[in-house]
Amino acid sequence: MKKNILSIFSLCALMGLSGCNAFLELEPLDKVSPDQLLETEGGVKALLANIYTMIPMEDFNYRPNAGFNQRGYDGVNETTNLAFLTDEATRSDGGVDIGYEGFNYWPYGDIRQVNIFMQNVEKAKEAGTISVADADRMTGEAHFARAYMYYGLVKRYGGVPLIDKVQDDDYADGGPGAVAVPRSTELDTWKFVLNECTLAAATLPDATSGSDLYRVTKWAAYALKSRVALHAASVAKYWNLAPLAGEAVTQKLVGGMTSADADAFYKECIEASKFLIENSGKSLYKPAPATVKEAASNFQALFLNDQNEEIIFSKAYLNGTTNTNQGHSYAQFNILPQVNPGALKYGRFNPMLEIVDLFEDYTDDGTGKSAKIVTRTDGNEDAYIANFHNMNNASVVNTLMSVPFVKYNDLYEPFANKDARLLASVVVPGSSYAGTEIIIQGGFIKDNNSYVAYSNESTQKNGTTYYALGAEGETMFSGFNNVNSGEDANWTATGFGVRKYMPEGESMSPDRLSSTTSYIDMRLAEVYLNYAEAVVENGSGFGDKELAENCLNALRRRAGHTDRISLTLESVLKERRVEMTFEGKRFWDMNRRREFHTEFSNNRIRKALVPMLDLRGAEPKYVFARVNYFGDETRGGRTFQNINYYRGIPNIATNGLVQNPGH
Repeated sequence: MKKNILSIFSLCALMGLSGCNAFLELEPLDKVSPDQLLETEGGVKALLANIYTMIPMEDFNYRPNAGFNQRGYDGVNETTNLAFLTDEATRSDGGVDIGYEGFNYWPYGDIRQVNIFMQNVEKAKEAGTISVADADRMTGEAHFARAYMYYGLVKRYGGVPLIDKVQDDDYADGGPGAVAVPRSTELDTWKFVLNECTLAAATLPDATSGSDLYRVTKWAAYALKSRVALHAASVAKYWNLAPLAGEAVTQKLVGGMTSADADAFYKECIEASKFLIENSGKSLYKPAPATVKEAASNFQALFLNDQNEEIIFSKAYLNGTTNTNQGHSYAQFNILPQVNPGALKYGRFNPMLEIVDLFEDYTDDGTGKSAKIVTRTDGNEDAYIANFHNMNNASVVNTLMSVPFVKYNDLYEPFANKDARLLASVVVPGSSYAGTEIIIQGGFIKDNNSYVAYSNESTQKNGTTYYALGAEGETMFSGFNNVNSGEDANWTATGFGVRKYMPEGESMSPDRLSSTTSYIDMRLAEVYLNYAEAVVENGSGFGDKELAENCLNALRRRAGHTDRISLTLESVLKERRVEMTFEGKRFWDMNRRREFHTEFSNNRIRKALVPMLDLRGAEPKYVFARVNYFGDETRGGRTFQNINYYRGIPNIATNGLVQNPGH
């Protein structure tokens, strides 16, 4: 066995965040070898905890440009979120590429550790160190981790080498050539992952508690299977919408799947999802609010309490300022300036206007149609101002002055009747956060038909001083200051901040890695949406359409809607986007459905909403300018290339694997 040295302090912290005393009784207390760990039950659990740290969960410490478990300081890059690679949000300085991660995920060292662990669990069971029941459970957990790792591989690379055993004996018999494993087809790789989920579910418990609280259950395995099967089905159905060519395509290492394969995967998603829905005992968190305000409060609270009845699998954290390899900085990086307790980099998570516009209001006429923010009296909400930052350009000035703006009395008025899930996920202009009115204003229009934007100039009218960004001091407003200025871009550049997962109302430290809000990896709402999509998308009539429609409308009822919408692909995909906003789903949804290259084509420029104070009338009023997002406009827009649906296989010079197209 490879003599890795493991830190018990970091391992036991993961195992439910408590009950670590047994681990610490090992000698020496801080570091021990795997051989020593196998001598006690607590030691075997410590090895298991190490496996948990390898699960490629795209949580608060995942950085698309760097990888998993990234806690080291890396300037503004450290603040990057998967949502920033989509049309959901952007980083305040704008410097994030679209649709493509910037690191190689090639975890065969981790997979080897899982395979070794499975082997050692059998040894520990035979030696009587652990019970048969504990051994079965740990083996199930190892299958879950291995499924997650291979899912992380197949969704990035297509077919990959499948290694499900320790290769030491093979190497001893035949040298390096005996352990060289070629890539499997993409189809077979997806099947392997799903089988790993099945094996995991077979021996995992229904529930956990106490010091085992954050260990996986049978239902986490079913939820993962639901997610994986839907992903596989979508790729099988849509992969040829983004044609590629080359040896990997010819060998079906990427793509090459049929409609029959798609339906088989949809069926697996339907069966896994339905079994979980009907047997897990899980239910939506607070599914029947009395008011829209209550619905918004409930939805916000859902993400701050990971022990509610909806949660299937989550990850907890200790304070990283006092515990090594713990904590995260989500709150510190994303808190808005007006309520910042002293964090050095803040206000970084900027939702795009596109996602805000996607949410409904409460017309509730049974159509489920989105309701864009009303900014114009002529209803032309698809008109956007280009080069808005260029205040001295006559054409831009004339365009702005000609807009028939709806004029509002305050910043919040345009958002007052929007879906509760929007108000629980996004900090909109004029809303309250921790008892503070959030001032997001990007400029003003003067009496002389000129304007100021993205700069906090002041002007006077009738003896009153007005500031372009809404207040005099930089700590008194939250938008459009230092736009596009890298390390100093701590104000929203899109008109919005993030609320989902933000610990509003809690005492917050300014220190990096001090956040302890749990990350929710799997919840029942996702399974509902997986089921509904699989029922709509399969071509063989699999699934219960009434149940799928009920799942869809249960989520809407939880958000305060009173109508019932029909089960259509359009309604399912829209509900998925608004329900799962900022939860890492949009990136992979566009990937699996092969929508990235059409959503981001021809140098797409995402959109922002700039609230402005209009001083042209007798009384100042607020108007809202729909503009091209400055961060995209100055970079010439964003385009997704087909080759990025599959990433380049790393180290092909030494591993001899077939490379993916275009890499």
